[in-house]
Amino acid sequence: MAKSTHHLIADSLIAKIDSSHICQASIDIGIYADLEAFKESLLSIKAWFSVVDLEKEQLFSTELFLWVIKHVLYDAQNMLDEFEYEILRNEVVNAHGNSITKVALFLSTSNQFVFGRSMAKQIKQLDQRLCRIKLTINEFGLQMIGREEDKEIIIKLLMDQNPCGHDHQSLTVIPIVGIGGIGKTTLAHSVFIDPRIDHSFSSKIWVSLSNDFNIKQVIAQIIQCITGRLVEAEEQQINQLRNILQNEKFLLVLDDIWNDDPLKWSELWNLISTCIKGSKILLTTRIHLIASMMGTIPSHTLKGLSIEDSLSLFQKFAFKEGEEKKFPDLIKVGREIVNKCGGVPFTITSMGSMLHSKYDIDEWKFMRDSEYWDLPRPNPILHALRLSYLHMPSHLKQCFELFSLYPDDFVFHSSEVASLWAALDLLPSPNKDETLIDVANQCLIELMSRSFLHEFVNFGTSYYFRMHNLVNDLARSIAKDDCHMASINIQEVHENVQHLSFVENDLLSNFFTTKSVVVRTILFPIEGVGASSEVFLNMCMSRYRYLWVLDLSDSTYEILPLSTGKLRHLRFLSLERNEKLKRVPDSICKLYNLQVLNLIGCTKLEKLPKRLRNLTSLRQLGITTKESALPENDIANLKCLEILNIESCENIKSLFVGVKLPTLRTLTVTKCGSLESLPLDINHFPRLDTLLVDNCEYLDLTNGYDDLKSNLRLKAIRLHSLPQLLTLPSWLQKSTNTLQSLIIVDCKNFEVLPEWLSTLRFLGSIGMVNCPKLTFLPNDIHRLTALEYFRVEGCPELCRKCQPQVGEYWPKISQINQIFIDEPEDLKEDKEEE
Repeated sequence: MAKSTHHLIADSLIAKIDSSHICQASIDIGIYADLEAFKESLLSIKAWFSVVDLEKEQLFSTELFLWVIKHVLYDAQNMLDEFEYEILRNEVVNAHGNSITKVALFLSTSNQFVFGRSMAKQIKQLDQRLCRIKLTINEFGLQMIGREEDKEIIIKLLMDQNPCGHDHQSLTVIPIVGIGGIGKTTLAHSVFIDPRIDHSFSSKIWVSLSNDFNIKQVIAQIIQCITGRLVEAEEQQINQLRNILQNEKFLLVLDDIWNDDPLKWSELWNLISTCIKGSKILLTTRIHLIASMMGTIPSHTLKGLSIEDSLSLFQKFAFKEGEEKKFPDLIKVGREIVNKCGGVPFTITSMGSMLHSKYDIDEWKFMRDSEYWDLPRPNPILHALRLSYLHMPSHLKQCFELFSLYPDDFVFHSSEVASLWAALDLLPSPNKDETLIDVANQCLIELMSRSFLHEFVNFGTSYYFRMHNLVNDLARSIAKDDCHMASINIQEVHENVQHLSFVENDLLSNFFTTKSVVVRTILFPIEGVGASSEVFLNMCMSRYRYLWVLDLSDSTYEILPLSTGKLRHLRFLSLERNEKLKRVPDSICKLYNLQVLNLIGCTKLEKLPKRLRNLTSLRQLGITTKESALPENDIANLKCLEILNIESCENIKSLFVGVKLPTLRTLTVTKCGSLESLPLDINHFPRLDTLLVDNCEYLDLTNGYDDLKSNLRLKAIRLHSLPQLLTLPSWLQKSTNTLQSLIIVDCKNFEVLPEWLSTLRFLGSIGMVNCPKLTFLPNDIHRLTALEYFRVEGCPELCRKCQPQVGEYWPKISQINQIFIDEPEDLKEDKEEE
């Protein structure tokens, strides 16, 4: 059984106490014995975690008891954090300080004697609290399978000019109804991409709605899908929509409708029902009332899969291909598990994923006989998902719970998720030659394998993905006391909440009454949603002194207060897109625990804070500045730096000439309009595996690199809006054995993909978008056997040559799993004429 979260935190605390740097420092300031006594108490509590299932204990208020334990452990984390901060501060002063700062440190209240006495007092108080808990414990004894017929029915309805004989309607609305997880969206998507319906419609539009039915959003997406342009003004939207619909026969998918307000539907209907006859809407919903209100023909109700289809789907996820024949006893138990799944695909795949490559029949029987199948279940799928969650490793549970801070249908990027998990110390320690990024990616792969993530796109060293809404529901139900996503509809704040996110503007005034002082995380995850209240900012600085993550993206502050430098527990500080910010105080360079500092998009920032070299724990740095040179010597002293993002530094002409960054993994250079040179010497960047260069008008990556003799080890490269780029730089050949992803976007003069591209034997994804002069593929592109993702858009001639079935390149690329080819305009016109 996986360890509990409490067990995991206790393990982390014990490991820190035993670490050499804390052990030696505790001896130096005379608190070694106190820490050892506290460690013994932790070991006793940890032993109890191993034998007691707290969630089943009913002898007294379990929730209250868990809260007491958790907050002792969190307070212990804060105490050790204070200790580590002082250790780091001493190291920085000794390394970079002058004689004056060293004397000042000795004379301050943080000298060894005073600090040691303060720490001893805190440790003893925590130990007493643990002892009281021990006394209490002693006192109380403490895939689309089985949907072929459904698909054919929907396709027939879409291709039929007068489905069900309703020839008086110019617009047909076809509802698909079913419970959550039954496969409505999967079915709709399978129909949407089926080439058989392409001749029936001049345009296809997909709109995901979830809990919100925003008319303006739907109209904007329809216009953007048809014209490729985004129109924001509401009056312009309506006029353009009416003009478009006079010439378009469209298929519109409205996925996952919850809002049953007839006025909203009537408003949309009045706008789009004047379309060409034969246009159709396909909608998915869990609610029969919505289907009957919106549908113009009878609903298609999705039922559960048959037992045989359910078993086939289960086996697909539980075994490797063909492996199920070796384990007839497991198949017998698997059939009994499937019987309890009610034919719901999402439940079946979750169960199969959880048992994948597990061959102990007792584990399968445990799953079959679990009490969770017998609980009262208003939503049986959530209970099945919860069962899958309970079998996760503890660190994965903690990581998963943080997803509750994000809204439905949020598009995640692995780098952002990894930074958050690492900053909150949720990840296991990396093995040799690994980084926390590697560990985070492994966690994401595991969550994907358990069917908790979907639309998972691999770009070599990073991933984009979403979460199914039901999975998001599960995360919120589990983390409701610790994590709170503030929105108009969700305003009740638990008094001990630890992680807060704000996903809508103008909500901050509703949260000043929260009693919690233990908040560790403040997030503004939605682009365009940020803070503006000075009261809120001052509260963050004064009340939430244990903040580990402070994300003030898209806020409107001009100056950060000096007190920012007092948030000594802070690991993550993002001021991304603070377009009014003029000054960041130098005091933030006293945040010795800081792992992430993001100043990207702070376009009015005159100067970077001084003494960045003091941020010795920094792993990720994002810079926007008006300065003509970066503090390269300071950056070179950041011995843990793995990700460096440089954006909108318009006055910088060259970067890092002769500077070594031995730990750097990812380098992003964006919107640096004066940049002329970018050194890529492997001797200076020995671990670089990801390079993104975007919108650098004068940068030529093909000239001046001929003497680059060392082998680069890039895994992913993205080249975007580079007018100097005519072909791929020859130095990329040196990544033959490593390159996994190549994306080229908006390079208007890009003409040639070199023949040596076919030697990149590990290349898994290629994207070429808006490169109109690109007309050929390498002759041996079919030799790229690892290729799983291939996209060509905005390259008219190349798109023509790659068209399914008829293009001259189609035989060479047809075996690729995911292919996205833009259809040239003249071919669209030919189809319309037909």
